[in-house]
Amino acid sequence: MNLTGGIVLFASLWFLTLFVVMPIGQQSQADAGAVVPGTHAGAPSGVNWRRKLLWTTAITSLMWAVIAVIIFGGLITRADISNLDQLIR
Repeated sequence: MNLTGGIVLFASLWFLTLFVVMPIGQQSQADAGAVVPGTHAGAPSGVNWRRKLLWTTAITSLMWAVIAVIIFGGLITRADISNLDQLIR
């Protein structure tokens, strides 16, 4: 894995993790009891973006570190991946 591959992997993991973290602990306007006129009652209310982004970055960093250790440690190589189809046959 080179520098560009590492950055692309981190960015991909970061956005995937963000979409998983976003709905956790979310409260709708109807649940909060304060529906803004002109919006749907199911719209989010009071999103704490700073906390969600920090959690996303922390989780992504851990996942990226594990993947980097696997790649740099040689636990899984390109040859292993190319030979995966032989396990099925």
